[in-house]
Amino acid sequence: MKIIETKIAGLLILEPKRHMDERGFFSEVFNQEVMSSIGIELAWVQDNHSLSTQSGVVRGLHFQTQPKAQAKLLRVVRGAIFDVVVDLRKQSSTYGQHVSVELSADNWQQILVPIGCAHGFCTISTHTEVIYKVSNGYSPDHEGGLLWHDPALGIDWPISPGDALVSPRDTLWPRFNEFNSPF
Repeated sequence: MKIIETKIAGLLILEPKRHMDERGFFSEVFNQEVMSSIGIELAWVQDNHSLSTQSGVVRGLHFQTQPKAQAKLLRVVRGAIFDVVVDLRKQSSTYGQHVSVELSADNWQQILVPIGCAHGFCTISTHTEVIYKVSNGYSPDHEGGLLWHDPALGIDWPISPGDALVSPRDTLWPRFNEFNSPF
């Protein structure tokens, strides 16, 4: 597995090998020994699967607070997304900064989102399916978010706020300058 570090500590892009032949391919997409060998000791407790039927669906920017904070290991099995992670850890040298990456079924990359970061994505193709592991179960009492299109974050989303398909909840999160990070 190829491991790509980013400017945000703990945020990794993982690229599993695909063994291809005339039948298709085989890929080992998760291996705890490989994760341990690079210092990642997370217990995954839940797998989630989302389908977005249209291009331009925005989900995020989400996080959960302690004691239910979540790390995520996310991959796209059909379609493509513009994926964004924002560092919310006050003591981090990249606090308030983001990393964006395109994840797709074609490029077969995954992203490991550490605890203390907000995460979101925008679908850039129709019928996009995302599968991700989380290190803690969903807890509505511990969920939080940031307004996805806040200009202060400097994210160059592939869609304008007026054209995005967003849940009502995701339009109500605070802007970064109104936000007191719990991390």
